[in-house]
Amino acid sequence: MIKKGALMGYLKNIIDSHTHSHYSDDSEMLPEDGCQQAIDHGLRGLVFTDHLDIDLPNPEYNFTFDAKARSLFLDTLRKKFEGKLTILKGIEVGIQPHVIKESSIFIKSADFDFVICSTHSVDHIDLSNPAFYHNKTHHHAFQRYLEEIYYTVCNFDSFDVVGHIGYIRRYAPYPDKSMKYAVYNDIIDAILTKIIGKNRGIEINTSGWYYDLHEPHPTIDIIKRYKELGGTIITVGSDAHTAARIGDRFNDALAILVQAGFKHVTHFENRKPVFTPIPR
Repeated sequence: MIKKGALMGYLKNIIDSHTHSHYSDDSEMLPEDGCQQAIDHGLRGLVFTDHLDIDLPNPEYNFTFDAKARSLFLDTLRKKFEGKLTILKGIEVGIQPHVIKESSIFIKSADFDFVICSTHSVDHIDLSNPAFYHNKTHHHAFQRYLEEIYYTVCNFDSFDVVGHIGYIRRYAPYPDKSMKYAVYNDIIDAILTKIIGKNRGIEINTSGWYYDLHEPHPTIDIIKRYKELGGTIITVGSDAHTAARIGDRFNDALAILVQAGFKHVTHFENRKPVFTPIPR
């Protein structure tokens, strides 16, 4: 195991692969502020992965944006921070079964470097909505969430990594919010095996700590299982919606990757994985 101090110095090699700018309706972060925070935090760069959730069953947000306009804006931002920061163009696509085709068309319409595939809604109910959990036990709700992820990875191809596996833990109204691998091992193995078989990856999303869940998304046992099954592609993302959260808890995330046996951390450029060795 390497010391945390060594990891702090290593952040200069790391891209924060999951951030949201003002192009996401739920974000307060101006892109320039996020870029400056990344520089101040000692990061190599960041990816703006703004939301696309077509037919989101939550009237509070409109998770769509003009892909071409944002691309031109990010080109200008790249010039402003040239030589100081790597800025990449990403998207976080919230997938429901009936929007797979439309989402795929949107992704092909612009020059994205990186695509995160996430599950924010199940059975056309947003997971932040208490209605999803009505008359469901903890196990039933979590099982149904995982089944939806499995359907997505089987039927949707236009993605690079699956986002924040375990996202349901943020909103589940149960005293116990855990999603232990040992309890859901069959469906989790099916998900991870399908991801690996498609030569795609997962992310370690540090927002789990921000939401007081004491671990990232996914949890450490699932990250270790992904490695055991042969997974090699894993990105690190803060899921920042404010500039202050850029790079949040990355030292801890990298320590988990080392503990799990990963030798590289990944980011994507032009939809291709780039592997950066983790110091041993």
